[in-house]
Amino acid sequence: MTDKISRISSEIIRNVGGEKNILSFENCMTRLRITLKDKSLFKKESLEKVDGVMGIVDSGNQIQVVVGPGVASKVSDKIRATTSISVKDVVEFGDAAAVKKQVKDKYKAAPSDTLKKISDIFIPLIPAFIGSGLIMGINNILMKTTNINPNFTGLLGVFSGAVFGYMAIMVGMNAARVFGGSPAIGGLMAGITISPGLAGLTMFGRELVPGRGGIIAVLLVVWFASMVERRLRKVIHESVELILTPLLTVLISGFVAVIILQPIGGAISDGIGMAVTGAIEKGGVLTGAILGGTFLPLVMTGLHQGLTPIHADLLQNTGVTTLLPILAMAGAGQVGASFAVYFKTKNERLKKTIKSALPVGILGVGEPLIYGVTLPLGKPFLGACIGGAVGGAIVAPFKAGAMGMGISGLPLAILIEQGHVLHYLLGIVGAYIGGFVATYLIGFKDPVD
Repeated sequence: MTDKISRISSEIIRNVGGEKNILSFENCMTRLRITLKDKSLFKKESLEKVDGVMGIVDSGNQIQVVVGPGVASKVSDKIRATTSISVKDVVEFGDAAAVKKQVKDKYKAAPSDTLKKISDIFIPLIPAFIGSGLIMGINNILMKTTNINPNFTGLLGVFSGAVFGYMAIMVGMNAARVFGGSPAIGGLMAGITISPGLAGLTMFGRELVPGRGGIIAVLLVVWFASMVERRLRKVIHESVELILTPLLTVLISGFVAVIILQPIGGAISDGIGMAVTGAIEKGGVLTGAILGGTFLPLVMTGLHQGLTPIHADLLQNTGVTTLLPILAMAGAGQVGASFAVYFKTKNERLKKTIKSALPVGILGVGEPLIYGVTLPLGKPFLGACIGGAVGGAIVAPFKAGAMGMGISGLPLAILIEQGHVLHYLLGIVGAYIGGFVATYLIGFKDPVD
């Protein structure tokens, strides 16, 4: 494994033009995000042929190298240990400051900038969501099937519930960092919005409500507080800036938060909740098919990150997200499509890629299959979308809700609310079959290389 990580790391550095051509370098669960100084030095075709590279997403000056879960973090650590590149920090060489500004201006103008910010806020929380969600599911199984000590299950309940109880504060701290404010103040402002002390207080004839607006309100409040903080730092003299900036930021933002932004966030949150639940309840099969069938293109473009705060908000307000089980069908459809490719292809390298990506695909991590199998082949991606639509159409009418997020695929079954687990699994099987049959019938051009 060590030799594989070393080889992938060195090949990535070589094919992107060397470490001096890298402006920024960061990793998520399945991929490496690299911003280049000179895009002309990037050898895409050569990097795509590296064993272990499952796909490449090419967007402007940034490339994303898909290597799969577990491998991404190991490659990132290896590059950090063997080069002068500071992972997750911008590295400037020569006139790179000007290039950095150019890239920054490009992102400011791009429509995806908001989605990138949302991604930066919530992606660091995914490990906490996964760990807590799995503990929650295991605890539910233990309570239903055993006579285990209630103190033990109660403690597991604390372990699994903490992330959702304090989600607002964690989101607030990450949001402040993304919006250019102080993480401590971001966490404080989020804490104000959920403080039990708000209950019973009235301002301008309006009763204050702890947690009003959920995560949507937290994002609005922290964005405003970060803007206030940045502006205060520019105008307050440095001799008193350390004292006055946090004082005035919290006072100004606190009053604006509870009087204006929380009610606005509440209205937005209520509207989103009603729209999602109403569409699923009234649309049933059709809504499920549309949501399940179109989610893979959203993942491919990164637009799916905009749904994360919606899941979080639904969980905080209703205790479940009925949207997640439907969207999970897209990944299942892709698994079925990949099985069809595996049985039809004569390309041994493609078979090897599928065998390495299928296990994590079944567990709900779909990027390796998207960028390593279905999307490069074209038609199997369509087959996967059809499979997702089949699964979505099956599971939506049952209104199955997930009690957590961060996981998908088969593992999500342990988080499905009582009485709907079988419905969810039925949808998964339907998506597997739908994706397999659609891809097998549609076919694809088997790659020679």
